[in-house]
Amino acid sequence: MKKLIILGGGESGVGTALLGQMKGFEVFLSDSGQLKPQHKEELEKAGIRYEEGGHTEENILVADEVVKSPGIPEKAPIIKKLREKNVHIISEIEFASRYTKAKKICITGSNGKTTTTLLTHHLLTTAKYKAELAGNVGTSLARQIAAGNEPDWYVIELSSFQLDGMYDFKADIAILNNITPDHLDRYEYKFENYIRSKFRILQNQTKADAFIYNADDPVTAEWLPNMSVGATPYAVTTKKTGTPVYTKDGVMHVAVDKSKNFTFMTENLPIKGLHNIYNAMQACTAVQLVGLTDEEIALGLKSFVNAHHRLEFVREFDGVEYIDDSKATNVDSAWYALECQKKPVVWIAGGTDKGNDYSALNELAKAKIKTLVCLGVDNAKLIKSFQGIIPVILEAKSMQECIDKCRAAAQPGDVVLLSPCCASFDLFNSYKHRGDLFKECANNLK
Repeated sequence: MKKLIILGGGESGVGTALLGQMKGFEVFLSDSGQLKPQHKEELEKAGIRYEEGGHTEENILVADEVVKSPGIPEKAPIIKKLREKNVHIISEIEFASRYTKAKKICITGSNGKTTTTLLTHHLLTTAKYKAELAGNVGTSLARQIAAGNEPDWYVIELSSFQLDGMYDFKADIAILNNITPDHLDRYEYKFENYIRSKFRILQNQTKADAFIYNADDPVTAEWLPNMSVGATPYAVTTKKTGTPVYTKDGVMHVAVDKSKNFTFMTENLPIKGLHNIYNAMQACTAVQLVGLTDEEIALGLKSFVNAHHRLEFVREFDGVEYIDDSKATNVDSAWYALECQKKPVVWIAGGTDKGNDYSALNELAKAKIKTLVCLGVDNAKLIKSFQGIIPVILEAKSMQECIDKCRAAAQPGDVVLLSPCCASFDLFNSYKHRGDLFKECANNLK
């Protein structure tokens, strides 16, 4: 019996354990932290061996194969030792995909992948296709397959960390939103390593498959000619016409199927901003390839509601709008959030810096931001980057202090925008925790 070792006991790890046991593996799960009570209960009920609070080498280094949580870096000591022994280390998606015949739409990118994933799934399900979410959103792919779920399509959001552990996996439709510097601390601070990771979404594709990409993204445009693209490519653009998918004069055109010519006014999209026009074009391209009619796509677009913490309107108080964009954990996503603001901005930024270069925001900062409130343990880099560019720079060490300072700085007609540019882990548990506290404090204003 082959030994399957799972490192990390979150949603994907426990799902893998259940599927591995079902497929006849001898399963052992190890987590350096503490497992959630519901996950321990599941493992115990299934009779799956596990440990928490550390990795026991003698139980792990005997592995025939290891499924690693995306959150575990390559520099972790246990990973180094497994590599020395040439143990095959893969991601949950790679493992789970061996056991399903469902087709897969896979989305990756530095920004916009969650919105594109949710929109694609919504368009399919609104049109009565049997489709399920997996990857970074929804229930883990492994858990769904273990439960006997076999939809027509899985719509899978993939991070670079997941792609790093994928080898034989193939996407039927691959979407690459864009590539901007992110997670460089996990890639030896080399942007090219991160870029190559994102392009792994192309691996194993054939001409019968599709690759949808943003032709206006400069990094994608620069690197794509040097990549091996086996799939049929579909570019989306807002900068030229004559291609199957483009936007001009506020009208989105999608015609990858020559029998269809879907058009939609971008002002009627439920998601705002230039970045969301690209997300919508890519999602619409994917579902048109699947076979949705123009009417089905339009119906789905009109009824879509985006996920929380993505340019989410919270409330208006004293004539000031409060917007939660806590998911904006890198410079590029904050750029898009600022780009679509039409009112003076009191901007909340800060947190755990991931090697950010804030200079890309300088022009927008000069034009749109009246006050910056730095919310983090160490704000020195942020302050230095925007001194002389943003008129007023303040600091806060808690969300309540931050909201109080924003309220004092804002005037009727302004926007208070939480779009942090940084990870949340210095003061908060996650971007969701940060966003929830922002909403709570904003909604408590009286």
